[in-house]
Amino acid sequence: MRRLTCCAAAALLALSATAAASLKFTSTWKAPEAATTSFAGKKVAALIISDDQSLRVSGEEALVRELAAIGLPQGVASYRIVPAPELRDSEKARGWYERSGVDGVVSMRLVKAETRKTWSPAIWTSASYNTLWNYYGYGWGSVYAYDPGVTREDEVVVIETLVFSVPQNKLLWAGVTETTNPKNATQVIKDVVAATVREMEKQGLARPGSK
Repeated sequence: MRRLTCCAAAALLALSATAAASLKFTSTWKAPEAATTSFAGKKVAALIISDDQSLRVSGEEALVRELAAIGLPQGVASYRIVPAPELRDSEKARGWYERSGVDGVVSMRLVKAETRKTWSPAIWTSASYNTLWNYYGYGWGSVYAYDPGVTREDEVVVIETLVFSVPQNKLLWAGVTETTNPKNATQVIKDVVAATVREMEKQGLARPGSK
């Protein structure tokens, strides 16, 4: 029992060390047109699809700043272009974007937020399992030992990010991110914004000199 208790404690320490917020892309997609499209020198609108006005404003401004950092200084927040009462109407919103001379739109939308449970057998983290012969002796000496393992709960936020060409009315790039154990909604947006802009740069959407 003492050995099992020590193993469980070691596993808990290992799990707590990995409980900090993390972000990853679970999927990405790029249209063939993206290879010959660049928003360098053009106006790009940031759009956060959310009913939380403060989150939308802060998120769009954060996206504008990140776009400027990779050479797209003409970024503009959508809340500065489209009146709030007309934001949900695609036809009315389209007119505002077109009249504002926007060439691209980068949109972000919360897909889901959920709690995920992960079970880990704590005993496998012990030194007794590191080698065959350590385990061999341990296994025969503790045939009836039972280890309940450790269950970890993580908060996971999934966000969809899309990059559109307004003149072409086409999707150029798409990505889905998962953020685990975020501090708050604002931090999630900031992290996803930064990761998305880096991906846009990799894909050449901020490439100078393209048409």
